[in-house]
Amino acid sequence: MRKIVTTFAGAVSLGALAMGGAAAAQQTDRGAPITLQTATERADARFAKMDANGDGILDDADRAARRSARFQKMDANNDGAVTEAEMNAAREARMAQRTERMAERRANRGERADNRRGGQRYGMRGGRGGRGMAMLKRADTNNDGAVSQAEFRAMAMARFTRMDADNNGTVTAQERRAARQAMRAERMERRGNRAN
Repeated sequence: MRKIVTTFAGAVSLGALAMGGAAAAQQTDRGAPITLQTATERADARFAKMDANGDGILDDADRAARRSARFQKMDANNDGAVTEAEMNAAREARMAQRTERMAERRANRGERADNRRGGQRYGMRGGRGGRGMAMLKRADTNNDGAVSQAEFRAMAMARFTRMDADNNGTVTAQERRAARQAMRAERMERRGNRAN
């Protein structure tokens, strides 16, 4: 049981971390333009949320703190162990919250094609291979195993700059769409090269 709990807590922690970095560039109103100032503010807010211990760097200590907090949240009776029933209850609560968020998004943007890939929108949420961890590893430019706020912000600003095709300091929905398409094309090319 302990192994299941540890594995589950690790997976939940990894998913949360991965989701955090990627979500920094996303917004509530997906169609609205994003200014450089807004992107910077969102990156800083996301960093603060991810920096669980408030020491100004994202590292193993933050992951451990989040893992511990998630474990404590699942441990409904505070006995230091998470039963299968507690895990199921936590999963159901997360699913209910997710369903509610998805319904709000649909209402905000209309019934747009939210069913891409059969309803599984992996995107940049850290699913399928821990892309979020890879993203944070790329942000660690000095390779010290931790991401400072400056490194995190630089990563977010580099992404913003790549998307801002006309260099006017604002990223439009069309520029975001073009950047996504370019990323997909690069990914497909890399996959094709690996197959050869």
